[in-house]
Amino acid sequence: MSLVVAAKPTASIVQATTVISGPVDPIPERHQQGYKLYLENCSGCHIAIPPEVLPTDSWRQILLEIDQHNGKKLEIIGPIVQIMWNYLRAFSRPLIKQTEDEPIPELIRESRYFQALHPRVDLPRRLTHDTCVTCHPGVAQYDYRTLTPEWENSL
Repeated sequence: MSLVVAAKPTASIVQATTVISGPVDPIPERHQQGYKLYLENCSGCHIAIPPEVLPTDSWRQILLEIDQHNGKKLEIIGPIVQIMWNYLRAFSRPLIKQTEDEPIPELIRESRYFQALHPRVDLPRRLTHDTCVTCHPGVAQYDYRTLTPEWENSL
């Protein structure tokens, strides 16, 4: 499978036009299909994490190795992968390495972006789907903005 996977950030400002569901970031019209396909194809097995918690390079690696995803071969055809990639690339961040030999994070626990979004959270060594739901009760609706009462004023 071949993807157009240049991980360069776009210089244009994305203008949001529609919110698909819940209090999540607005998704521009041109990325709504990718967003929907991402949720349909990924949240069936695990929670769908927001693209910004992993760098663009991680998403590219995940999609290029779709037949080896967590030990499973996923049956997602090329055009769907490309549409999801367009969405993930638009909303993720470029990997700016702190050192030359810094690896591309494969897990959210390894992502500096994920850690930066959780500055006051003592993250457990092993993150699971239950870990996210503990603080973000709206995860099933792709709502990562709503926090449990004990975390509401923690940022």
